[in-house]
Amino acid sequence: MNRMTRIAALALAIAPALAFGQAATWNIDGSHTRTGFSVKHLVISDVKGEFAKTEGKARIDEGDLSKSSIEVTIDAASVDTRDAKRDAHLKSVDFFDVARFPTITFKSTKIEAGKDGNLTVTGDLTMHGVTKPVTLEGSITKAITDPWGNNRRGASFTGKLDRKAWGISWGKLTDVGAVAGDEVKLDIQAELVKEQQKK
Repeated sequence: MNRMTRIAALALAIAPALAFGQAATWNIDGSHTRTGFSVKHLVISDVKGEFAKTEGKARIDEGDLSKSSIEVTIDAASVDTRDAKRDAHLKSVDFFDVARFPTITFKSTKIEAGKDGNLTVTGDLTMHGVTKPVTLEGSITKAITDPWGNNRRGASFTGKLDRKAWGISWGKLTDVGAVAGDEVKLDIQAELVKEQQKK
């Protein structure tokens, strides 16, 4: 085997490793993440809430974002709408039924990069024992280094879903319409911390 052939063979051997090396794991910093939602109340106003406990990780490929992925787990019992009675109702069998379905999960199936850094993330959302696709629109920031030497980046995404598609169908009607709307608007603001490679 001549020198050029050996060089070519070596390049082919290390190319996959170099490509894989472009991807890094980023963990969700739950203390700096807001998994929010809003629902129409009596057709006239939006009631907002959030889940206080969100964890997960993203595998981000800087060279080709379409090869990236994300997995998220939400503690359904951590729902908070600033009203204890309403939160208890949301945890009951009428809504999330947290005793039977303690977590809500999202696993991406496709990530598309658009103009001006915008991203479209499609994935499977499992909630209330039902799994259906959801599409989120948003972006991630470039990485920065915090005062403690950690690499961080922000992620901001929005989307919407019909809660009845996941079997969450409780509702009462009034003369002006439903007490709680079917459409749920999502607003996710997250911080990601790069996972340190073990030496």
